[in-house]
Parts: sequence; C-alpha cells; structure tokens
Amino acid sequence: MTVYRAGREARNLSSCFLFPLNDCFPLCKDVLSYIFQVQCGARFFRRAAFDAEIVRKEVTGRVGSMLPVQGLTDRRRMDILYIVIPAYNEEANIGDVIESWYPIIEKHNGGGQSRLVIIDDGSRDRTLEIMQEAAKTRPLLVPLTKENKGHGATVLYGYKYALHEGADFIFQTDSDGQTLPEEFEPFWERRNEYDLIAGWRRGRQDGFSRKVITTVLRGTVKLTFGLDLRDVNVPYRLMKAETLRKWIGLVPPDFNLTNIAVMAIFGKVGARILSIPVTFRPRQGGKSTVNVRKIGGIGIQALRDFRKLNRAIDRAIEYRDIE
Repeated sequence: MTVYRAGREARNLSSCFLFPLNDCFPLCKDVLSYIFQVQCGARFFRRAAFDAEIVRKEVTGRVGSMLPVQGLTDRRRMDILYIVIPAYNEEANIGDVIESWYPIIEKHNGGGQSRLVIIDDGSRDRTLEIMQEAAKTRPLLVPLTKENKGHGATVLYGYKYALHEGADFIFQTDSDGQTLPEEFEPFWERRNEYDLIAGWRRGRQDGFSRKVITTVLRGTVKLTFGLDLRDVNVPYRLMKAETLRKWIGLVPPDFNLTNIAVMAIFGKVGARILSIPVTFRPRQGGKSTVNVRKIGGIGIQALRDFRKLNRAIDRAIEYRDIE
C-alpha cells in the first residue's frame, strides 16, 4: 500500500514535468519517470523513518535506545501481590504488624500495583485508627473496615477484594504478630510451581487450646473430605489468584473457616499444594478470642459445614467434567 502510494504520486508528478516530451522523447520520458518514482519513494521512507524516530524519542527519552520500553513491558508483567490480613481488636499489635510486613509489599510491589490490605472486622478499640494513620505515609497500604462477622468471613472478604483489584498472587497471614515476614521469600520463589503454598507450624508456641483446635479440624477434614492436610488452618499461605478465582464461589458467605474450606477445595480438585515449615511465636500482645470451651462446638459446626461444602465441591467437579 505505501509503496504503491509513493509510486502513484511520483507518476503524477513526472507527467506534469515530462508532458512536452511525450512525442519526441518517449524513452527519455520512461527513464526520467522511473527516477522520479525512486526519488519520491526514498523521500517517503525517509519521512517514515523520521516519524518513527520522533515516536521513539517521546517514549524512551533518548534516540536509539529501546531499553526503557522493555523496562516498561517488564514492569507490566511483574506479578502483583496482595497481602491480606484480618484484624479484630488488635491495637496492641497492628502497628508492629504493619511495620514488619510493609517492606515485603514494597519489595514485591508489582510495578506499584501490589498492596498490603488490612481488614478491620468492626474492632471496638483503636485498630482502625492506627491503620488509617499508618496509611498516610505508606501508599501501598490499604486499610479497610467492615461489620463484625468473624475471622473466616473477613478473610473471605479480603480474598474477594484482592481478586477484584487484579492480584496475581494472594498471601494471607494474621494480625497478632505470631508469624515472621522473614520466612516469606521461600514461598514467593516457588509461587509459579504450586497453586497453594501453605506453612505448617513447627514447634508452635501459641498455647494448648490452639493446638487442640488444629488437631480436631485436621481430623474433621480427613473424615469429611478424605484429605490428610498437615496444618489446615495455618495463617501463612500463598495462593495463585487464577486458581482461587475458579473455586472461591464454593465458599459460603460468612463461612467461619474460610482457610480450611479453600485448602479442602484445592485438595479435592487436584490443585498443586506444597507445605513449608514456618515459625509460630506466642501472641505478641492483646488477648485471643478462642478458648477451650469453644472447641467442641467448633468441631460439630465444622463437620456440618464441611459436609455441605463437600457436596458442593463434588457437584462443581462433576459439572466441569461434563463441560
């Protein structure tokens, strides 16, 4: 198309100049017409090259180098990480939690798109106020608040928020200061190999009642789903957003044990799961809302909820197999 246009313009121009020679010098006319076409075509392509150079200047800021453009492409392709942390009455811990986890989101900033998302679950203390104050000087920190619905519903809220905002990977931990940001890197380094990388709490120091709860829930998951998962409710997990997006609709709203539900779903659908040992310190401040008297009720309710969830997962798998 372009060459044809240049040739046509040259032929029109040559006709104007060579009209008197039509009768006497037909051969000269043909030769000169050809020269005109070549010259006009050369001018056309020189102009095109000049225009391209101008565009390159505008994009890169200097002539002859496309490296900044490649850099922009790389930044667009950087993985976007969302760290999701639920918080309820954690005024004693939340400042230190933000201080310790914010450098992780800065390091893996996804070209400025990654976020540290902390969801206040209707706290009655200064948790939200501390979060909002910290966000004034931390552009990658997003403080959210919602009606009190419990840990599971708050985690689910955070996952859906991260998916809506375009996360590539979602990491979840808690706001009591028991986990260590320094142990995050091995998870991140293997993020593309697995759909879910979960910690398992080695030598955990958070009290007898918490250990009993984990044991009860592990047995319940094995009985209901037929899965032997080492630490089903560990609050230290990295997930591929793409995989989570496919199945998160199976988790009922306001579900009490969202993390266990997600791990069970991933296990049943054949997702790739890896467990890595992590440190689990005593609570760094404040008071836990779980006590031994609640353990029996947690197990019974979990058994009911998991049976319903298991049926829903089976139906979803069957439906996808049919498709």
